Amino acid sequence: MSQLRKMPHLTRRQVLAGLLVSTAGSAMAGAPATSIFPQYRPRKIRLDAAGSVDDLIAAADLGGKIGFVVADAATGEILESRNPLLALPPASVAKAVTTLYGLEALGPGHRFATRVLITGPLVNGRVEGDLYLVGGGDPTLDTDALGELAKRLKAAGVREISGKARVWADALPYQRSIDSDQPEYLGYNPSLSGLNLNFNRVFFEWKRQKDGFEVTMDARALKYRPRVAMSTMTVVDRTAPIFDLTSTASTDEWTVASRALGKRGGRWLPVRRPEFYASEVFHTIARAHGIDLPGFTAARNLPGGTVVAEWQSEPLQDILRGMLKYSTNLIAEAVGLSASQARGRSPATLSASGRMMGDWVTSAGAAKHAKFVDHSGLGDASRMSASDMVRVLVRAGWNGQLHDLMKDIPFHDDDGKRLKNPPVNVQAKTGTLNFVSALAGYAQSSGGRRLVFAIFAADMPRRDALPKSQRERPRGGRAWNGRAKDLQQKLLERWALVFDAA
Repeated sequence: MSQLRKMPHLTRRQVLAGLLVSTAGSAMAGAPATSIFPQYRPRKIRLDAAGSVDDLIAAADLGGKIGFVVADAATGEILESRNPLLALPPASVAKAVTTLYGLEALGPGHRFATRVLITGPLVNGRVEGDLYLVGGGDPTLDTDALGELAKRLKAAGVREISGKARVWADALPYQRSIDSDQPEYLGYNPSLSGLNLNFNRVFFEWKRQKDGFEVTMDARALKYRPRVAMSTMTVVDRTAPIFDLTSTASTDEWTVASRALGKRGGRWLPVRRPEFYASEVFHTIARAHGIDLPGFTAARNLPGGTVVAEWQSEPLQDILRGMLKYSTNLIAEAVGLSASQARGRSPATLSASGRMMGDWVTSAGAAKHAKFVDHSGLGDASRMSASDMVRVLVRAGWNGQLHDLMKDIPFHDDDGKRLKNPPVNVQAKTGTLNFVSALAGYAQSSGGRRLVFAIFAADMPRRDALPKSQRERPRGGRAWNGRAKDLQQKLLERWALVFDAA
């Protein structure tokens, strides 16, 4: 008894880790001929050590509703579930479906192109006609890419034009925002068009001075940092709202509350007229390269002409890998809309294109009931069950492209330190909204068992009660999200232990 009292306190994760090690090494240990303890089967030992799902959910104290499914990756056999048919917001886990949707319609090698087109001959450096900056829907175009496009235009011999400079951005239908229920100033809720730059965000920077604030708005990238005039900022003496926006046909006019600003800082703000943002930046850089262009005006029709310079994006599969890693909303929406167009339809809104994606995944037999209002998961009206998400993952396959594009999910100990040797290796997509958390993907236990899983949790009454002004950082949201992620890890640890052996 005295030895038992001296034993140190062990955390649940230490117990699980020890059981995994002892189970693996039991065949090598010398066992006594008889035992005074009852002989339990290995699965019973694992179940006892893993604890109950009810206890894990109760400890998370999330409220709302939770649904999950874990299945064998090869056969699709459901190994454990809770509310498997409950439809909840998938949040950014929807991007995993968008990835498959885009790859099938466009192909992994698809590249988006941004072009410069001229409508007349080029004579001694002068275009005898108009010049068009033509967007191709590239969601990854940045200022440095426009700088390279301007260099190529110069290399083609263009120095000036006799006609007008036009910008065409109708390759994708214009969307003022991804989700209208989000605050206007959130950088992850930008506008979308056929010509997008810097994820349609402008960088607002401020510095307090004796007589007020020095503010700048620029389109910074690694190499270029041009100032922007179409998006302006005025500091005003008020407490709230922090930001306010008035948009005209070609400009964004921001105001910010002075009392919300510290001594200095900066943040990305969305652009609501992306074609004028991109064309202004191109105009500035082109002039820096010695190309004299007039100001750009919008074109609704694209004439015939000659392409004299072009910039192409990385292949789609590389774009999607970055999208899944950083959960970039604009990439998801541009890819989803482009995929819908490639299927012979021309949806005018994200919700219409989202319905097409839902119909696609359902008609393919990969889901029974899936509803999408966009392709990024930012809109909380999208719905998917854990059962449907697991079915999608099984159909995509362990050796499929989706698995290879997903990011590794880290595990942490009870002190928050990252585990070097977690009990399960996970490639998955995370999803987070206020009081909504999701995780879905592929997992392999230390014993080699391959699993697919989906975990959805949402407290919709608490989310719906949030006023729009509090949706960036609501009270209690960070703590709730932390508990949700901890529950996800504990469920994965449980499954790695319980289902480690086939």
